[in-house]
Amino acid sequence: MNKIPNRQVICDTLLELAKDDRDIMVLASDSRGSAAMAPFADTFPEQFVEVGIAEQNIVGMSAGLAHSGKKPFVTSPACFLSMRSIEQIKVDVAYSRTNVKLIGISGGVSYGALGMSHHSVQDIAVARAIPGLAIVLPADRHETKKLTEALVKYDGGVYVRIGRNPVEDVYESDDYPFEIGKAVIVQEGSDITIIAAGETVRVALDAAKALAEHGVSARVINMHTIKPLDEEAIIAAARETRRIITVEEHSIYGGLGAAVAEVVVQHHPVPMKVIGIPDEPAIAGTTAEVFRHYGLTGDNIKQVALELINK
Repeated sequence: MNKIPNRQVICDTLLELAKDDRDIMVLASDSRGSAAMAPFADTFPEQFVEVGIAEQNIVGMSAGLAHSGKKPFVTSPACFLSMRSIEQIKVDVAYSRTNVKLIGISGGVSYGALGMSHHSVQDIAVARAIPGLAIVLPADRHETKKLTEALVKYDGGVYVRIGRNPVEDVYESDDYPFEIGKAVIVQEGSDITIIAAGETVRVALDAAKALAEHGVSARVINMHTIKPLDEEAIIAAARETRRIITVEEHSIYGGLGAAVAEVVVQHHPVPMKVIGIPDEPAIAGTTAEVFRHYGLTGDNIKQVALELINK
């Protein structure tokens, strides 16, 4: 079982890249520990800024640094970064077209026991509505490394959401093509497609394995970039597998499922099911407990898929 959280991977990757690129900067909102950025702060103190608990300020400061030619990475809990500073993200980052990377740490239900105030299951919906802001949820540590390398080269505002704890690997290594805005088919299939992002990609693969035991061939798509969305991959899945399930650690409103449905209904309508957090304050508990409660499990996805196929 992997024991390396994605937040540590981001720090390790930036540490390596910052040796040759002194324009890389990291800003934290009293969160260097939560973001696993203490090693970066110790190694490159002149490239690290501790802003304190001031999410609006940290976004504005990062935009200013970007205008000065720097490559700022903002690290802050996703629940606060995506809500308290949304106006600054909209105006200072997206509208002003600044090269700011917003890293929402402990996203989704990572802070599960702390309840709705610390859950971030509306952030994708809010960020999707802002023009000029890319949204990426890496699936595991290998993809997080590929993403961090890509972010340094990517010119523009990006909102990244990662969880707090280590997650099971989806990929065996980082030796695979990765491109912001381009989905990855992690398993081919012809009977149904399961589209997931972030930590639910591993769950989708578990469901596909269980479906195979029932003679069902399930395609699994890692839609790591929710914006800009890979519409071609979605249309191809609808046309070739005739059924789609989306799985997300987010409200069923406005997130991955909504984004996929918007494409499907306009280009190739097929039966579809959205699995996520319903319209209620998510329960308090560990990530595993919350996932089980809301059916974000391989077994439940298998059952939903079989029902969809048998209709």
